[in-house]
Amino acid sequence: MSMRPVGLSEVPEQTVMVARAAFPKGSLAIRVRDRLAEVFADEPFAEAFGVRGAPGLRRGRCRW
Repeated sequence: MSMRPVGLSEVPEQTVMVARAAFPKGSLAIRVRDRLAEVFADEPFAEAFGVRGAPGLRRGRCRW
């Protein structure tokens, strides 16, 4: 298993506008992304993976 570190992608501006309109006071998901984004960064964990093989799941992209 390998890992190719990729940072979190930016939230599209239209998505931000819709989320703010739908949740003027914010939501749990929005607060988690805003405050804990660095927890989901790949770079600190890249050394734990090999350089060959199928890519591992990114921490911020796992779906349970």
